[in-house]
Amino acid sequence: MPARPSDPSPSPRALARLAPGLALALAVGAVAWTVGWAESRAFGHPVVEALVVAIVVGMLVRTCWTLPARLSPGVGFAAKEVLEVAVLLLGVSVDLPLLLRAGPALAVGIVLLVVLGLALSYGLGRVLGLPHKLAVLVACGNSICGNSAIAAVAPVIDADPEHVASSIAFTAILGVAVVLGLPLLVHPLGLSLYQYGVLAGLTVYAVPQVLAAAFPVSVLSGQVGTLVKLVRVLMLGPVVVFFALRHRASRAGAAAPRLGVARVVPWFIAGFLALAVLRSTGVIPAAVADPARTVSGWLTIVAMAALGLGVDLKAIARVGRPVVATVTGSLLVLVVLSLALIRGLGIQ
Repeated sequence: MPARPSDPSPSPRALARLAPGLALALAVGAVAWTVGWAESRAFGHPVVEALVVAIVVGMLVRTCWTLPARLSPGVGFAAKEVLEVAVLLLGVSVDLPLLLRAGPALAVGIVLLVVLGLALSYGLGRVLGLPHKLAVLVACGNSICGNSAIAAVAPVIDADPEHVASSIAFTAILGVAVVLGLPLLVHPLGLSLYQYGVLAGLTVYAVPQVLAAAFPVSVLSGQVGTLVKLVRVLMLGPVVVFFALRHRASRAGAAAPRLGVARVVPWFIAGFLALAVLRSTGVIPAAVADPARTVSGWLTIVAMAALGLGVDLKAIARVGRPVVATVTGSLLVLVVLSLALIRGLGIQ
């Protein structure tokens, strides 16, 4: 009998079920790490970071080869649970006083940006002809945390399966394009490493994509981007509650959605912040930071590989033009709003 979600640890049968997909993600991650190592040997530093290589190689594998169903559980586990552990461990190595130097104004700005992003993205989708529920999904995916937000909001608004699939498809593909293209804006826009971290955290869709977009620029950018993104993710809880209440009338007779603490504050975000506080107050010694960062980096590469394995480039052909236009337009709106926030708060 398969292990239940509430089991404290996976059963041997569950581990055997995860093993094939995990092995594939590990193999792609090993290829990416090897490419990064070879670049460092040849040029003194990686030209393309292993995180990005892992995503690209994973995408190529996924596009050229239809993954057998038996690989899906392990790939999904690597993309979610392995990544969550990587983010958790990252908390040991962050310098909270440095990251929080922008003060509470940044937190308020993040909340305002999410609200504005939701409103403008939804409005753009409706103008371009998207149905109400699809426009909601695209707006939530763009403004909060990509596929996770779409998956969380879809049940509470009774979204159609095809709407969920189409919104996730292009959001995932464009998210990878943002990972590859956003670092190119650092010099044209004259951004400092701290400012770029804020920009990445405010605009990139998913936590793993923020890591891939920010850490290749600098460690500071990666740490700032991660913290900003996690604050942005915290908005998912209130947003899900809002849409659950707003659509209550259309859910006549249905049970109210259960929104426990774990849905509002995911365990790894709470753990990240707790470890960051413990590290900054000296409870966790500095000697632990480097090993934790190294392990987090390895796990992140594996998660990036799994993320790439979940993106089929051919899916872009199956997504309607209004969705493409809405997602792209929403991204541009987020970038403009984020840059205005950075300049307005005087973040250096």
